[in-house]
Parts: sequence; structure tokens; C-alpha cells
Amino acid sequence: MTIAGSPGPHRVGVVVFDGVKLLDVAGPSEVFSEANRMGADYALELCAVGGAEVLASTGMRIPVDADAARTGLGYDTLLVMGGDALPTYPISHALRDAVAALAARSGRVCSICTGAFILAEAGLLDGHRATTHWRHTELLRSAYPAIDVEPDAIFVRDGTTFSSAGVTAGIDLALALLEDDHGEDMARQVARSLVVFLQRPGDQSQFSPALQGPRPQTSALRTVFDAVLADPAAGHSIAQLAARAALSPRHLTRLFREELGTTPARYVESVRFDTAKRALDAGHTVGEAAGRAGYRSAETLRRAFVSRLGVSPRTYQQRFRSAQRRDAVPPADPGCAPDGPASVHRSEP
Repeated sequence: MTIAGSPGPHRVGVVVFDGVKLLDVAGPSEVFSEANRMGADYALELCAVGGAEVLASTGMRIPVDADAARTGLGYDTLLVMGGDALPTYPISHALRDAVAALAARSGRVCSICTGAFILAEAGLLDGHRATTHWRHTELLRSAYPAIDVEPDAIFVRDGTTFSSAGVTAGIDLALALLEDDHGEDMARQVARSLVVFLQRPGDQSQFSPALQGPRPQTSALRTVFDAVLADPAAGHSIAQLAARAALSPRHLTRLFREELGTTPARYVESVRFDTAKRALDAGHTVGEAAGRAGYRSAETLRRAFVSRLGVSPRTYQQRFRSAQRRDAVPPADPGCAPDGPASVHRSEP
């Protein structure tokens, strides 16, 4: 993919700024750099407003290739990085306007972690589905009501606009972009080289137990895997799953045990349980969560929660929200009163 079909390398613009999260920059960049060793042709360019080096979250200095505010700059893929201060401290008009202008002249536009707040401030997520680090999704939703926030997705793809969750989710997003460009084989090779899993589709939960294992290597299993994830509430009996994979039930069960160490029924149950948790995390009622996940009733879901977690769905939901409120409080800033409330996100002049 190149801008307007022009020849040459696939240009990737990486927007950085003082306080940028270093891993947000390094993770996706390594994916594209490793892909180049396997035959891809990505040209990465770091850009910042003013074109001067920036100071990362770790205190390391990052050299910059271009001025993000330079007229005419554009990329095949634009990556807007995150930083700890973005959710609650002002975003400069210069950064906001530079990103808006870059996005208008770029192909894919992506945010990594809290970089979603920059896209949001620039109006680039209005009317779109998006995500960010789970700790800040409620603030993103309340500060920018025109955005359809998905609170715990690893990454979200909405047309040519992409957003990812916290920190290492940027690697998952970069692998997905690489797969779009060069296919699953190269994405898998890069993931293996970087010693990371080739992760599930972006709507997988940030808290999903499925993230503890790799994507199946057998294409028939991947078909079943993705079908269950895409619609957990659908009918997924062993006979239905076997028919979808064009295998016998016995063969499918054997593949599940060999590659995933589980059975088809247990896998379906884990996805449904995860889906119900996500629905509760997003504020749905117990009955709504049960319906979305494919449980026969709210009582069936209640029994599953008590069996797995030792608490009811309602108790789990209350505890999760309490944890979100605690974790959403930013660390005290030396220039602010330590007991002052977290500021609502606004841009600065």
C-alpha cells in the first residue's frame, strides 16, 4: 500500500512528543523493522511538532526525522503514540492540528494506547468505534461522547481508522497491519522472531484468558476459533463446529487437544464467559450480558461466575468498576494539589 498508489516503500509516520511512552514507539516499530528483514519494504519516519528530538517517558531522548507540522507531509500508515499525561493533561493545539493535517494526507490512521486521546481531540474518532487502555476508556467515553468506545478490545479497526489498547497491544495492532499488507505467514514469522504470540482479532478482550495461548496453526482450527469469537451466542455444538471445519467431531476434538490443550466445548465456554465479563465491564445488565454471550439465562451465567470466580456477576461488576475508579486517578503532579480531582481532558491554546 502506498499513497495514491505511488511506487516505492510503504511509508510509516510515527508521531512522538515529550513524554511519549517508549514501548509504544519501540514495539510497533520493531514489527515493521523485522518485517523488512523478511522482504517487506517499510520506511519508518519519526515526526514531532517542530522537528526536534523529544524526551520519552523513560527519560531517553528520541531523535526525530521530520516536523509533524510541515505542510504536505503524509504517510501510507500514520501511527500516533501514547503517553501517560494524555488522558488528563492538555493536548496542545499545535499537536492536535498537526495530527489532523497528517491524517488527512495519510492512508491508515492508527493510535497506540492513549494516543487515542490525540485522535479524539482532533475529531478523527467522531462517529467511529475506538479503544484505548482499559484504565482510561471511561474518560475517553465521557470526554468525547461522539466516539463509540469499546472498553476492553485489544485493538479496534473501523474502516481505515485503528486504535489499540495499552502498551503491548500496539504490537498486536502492528502485526494485524502487517498481515493486511503481506499475509498471515509473514505476520506469523515476525511474531515468532519477536517471541510474541500472533494474537487474536482486535475485538478480543484485553483481559481474555485466550491471550495466554497462541493462535492455532491448523487452518480448520482457526476457522472454528474465529467463528466462535465472532458470534459467541450462536450455536456451537461439537457437530456444528466440526461441520464448519469440514472435519469429523472426533478429528476436531483431537486437534483441539493437541494444539490448544482443551476441548471444543471448554473453548466455547471460555469465550462465552469472557464475552459476558466484557459486557458487564461495559455496563450491561446481567441479563443482557447473558444474552450477548449465549447463556440460556441470567441464572446460568450466575452459576458460571460463582463456579469460576466465587462471586456473582453483579458483585464482579461492582468490584470491576471500583477498581477502575481507583486506577483512573492519575499520580499527583508536583505542580498540583495532591488531593485535587483528576482534570477533565481539554486541549490547551
